[in-house]
Amino acid sequence: MLRIPSLSFAGDARLVRRLLARGIVCLVVLVALVCGIAQAAGTNPNILFIFADDLGYGDVSCYNAQSKVPTPRIDQLAREGMRFTDAHSPSTVCTPARFSLLTGAMPFRAGRVPVFVGSGGPCVIKEGQLTLPQMLRQRGYTTAMTGKWHVGLSFFDSDGRPITQGDLESVKRIDFTRAIPDAPIHRGFDCFFGTACCPGTDTLYAFIVGDRVPTPPTQLLDKSRLPKHPYANDNRMGMIAPDYDIEQVDMVFLQKSKEFLEEHVKRHPGKPFFLYHAAAAVHLPSFAAPQFRGTTAAGPHGDFIRQFDAIVGELLDTLERLGVADNTLVMLSSDNGPEVTSVVRMRADYGHDGARPWRGMKRDAWEGGHRVPFIVRWPGKVKPGSTSTQTVSLTDVMATCAAACGATLPPHAAPDSCNLLPILLNGDGIKPVREFTVQQSVAGFSIRQGPWKYLDHRGSGGNNYDSPELRPFALPDTAPEAPGQLYNLADDPGETTNLYFKHPEIVRKLKSLLETIKTQGGRAANQSVLPHPA
Repeated sequence: MLRIPSLSFAGDARLVRRLLARGIVCLVVLVALVCGIAQAAGTNPNILFIFADDLGYGDVSCYNAQSKVPTPRIDQLAREGMRFTDAHSPSTVCTPARFSLLTGAMPFRAGRVPVFVGSGGPCVIKEGQLTLPQMLRQRGYTTAMTGKWHVGLSFFDSDGRPITQGDLESVKRIDFTRAIPDAPIHRGFDCFFGTACCPGTDTLYAFIVGDRVPTPPTQLLDKSRLPKHPYANDNRMGMIAPDYDIEQVDMVFLQKSKEFLEEHVKRHPGKPFFLYHAAAAVHLPSFAAPQFRGTTAAGPHGDFIRQFDAIVGELLDTLERLGVADNTLVMLSSDNGPEVTSVVRMRADYGHDGARPWRGMKRDAWEGGHRVPFIVRWPGKVKPGSTSTQTVSLTDVMATCAAACGATLPPHAAPDSCNLLPILLNGDGIKPVREFTVQQSVAGFSIRQGPWKYLDHRGSGGNNYDSPELRPFALPDTAPEAPGQLYNLADDPGETTNLYFKHPEIVRKLKSLLETIKTQGGRAANQSVLPHPA
């Protein structure tokens, strides 16, 4: 028989006290861990990124006092947060810019990145490449996207062969019973409602939900039912679904984003979300919804800009109504500068300049092609009504969001993304976060360091200024024999005087730096000691 030794009362009491003390300590540690985890989760802000299409620096009244289009809700966002005056898209056209936003990598790192149309693909974000939504999902975020994807999708015909072109005949060949293997939900988003490419322009006029087209296009687009004006000529002939109304597509996107926010806050009130709202506006054709027509004195495109501003306001109001605005980091920007037609016609007809005060427009490597509005609001973190003059890039969104939620980017991820959080928290009273920025246009590269900007090519980089439409805006070439262009933006913000031959030493330094960046990550190069050229 097993004998259990007896303990004295005093011994029993000491044992009980020791066990109780240990239990209390363990309980305290457990409670502390649970509370710590909850507190850490609570510190991760919700993130809303609103992306306009072809919205120019001069289209927004808080950037251009002479704007003929009122943008009260965007202006309000700027008053409540930080307005960046020297922010740049990494590209002068849309697909490469969106690739860079979602990956923190310059477009050239993916090889050739075309501007997709309709059923064009495959996705230029390769499987396994870390994306902004994937990174946030790893930090416990629910990730959602509404709107224009435009970085390529893989559609297939009835025999399972991939369709890589975006023309009308290619769209007709799509087998819509097949899933899209590289849809946004396969690149980091938990849910997606949107379109393959430009919602009002391209040949596939149908909504995608997840990785399917639930209501396939069944008939040719009937353009006779669409508005007729100078800003209405960009929509290509294509196949359209019966539930797809080009004039209402942005309002549908808005409704879907609001539904996501409402459902998420209701079902997962303590879980952070990332919502990427990629609007159709203000890419041509300028088809504002009926309730916005005639609401400005700047014509159809002005009305379209006004509609985008109202959508921004609706999203902000939804955050307030749901009680999550104070813990939501809101960012707003545009993928590139304003489109040629909107700039040329609005200058002539309404005295509105969407590129003001910069030279160039969409596709151009001059400032008007890639300097974009960029506004950030984060209550309690970002000083209201603040302005930053630091040079930044949309590639920086990924590293900034990582820092905001405590994530560490892997060494080879987001190679061109720099963390802007020090600027957001401290303003401009810190050293520059970036030593340089790089942009891509159809013709090649440009690089900016301090006041100096070097274009590694002749001409605009995109548009033909010998055309009748643009010839009135062509400036004299002050160095016609030069193979590139050098401007000092501090002295010459309009990029009127090419200093290529006057400062050959700066040309050499910037050209050498550009070549270095092409062979290594831009983030690593920015973190190196790279003195500004004298």
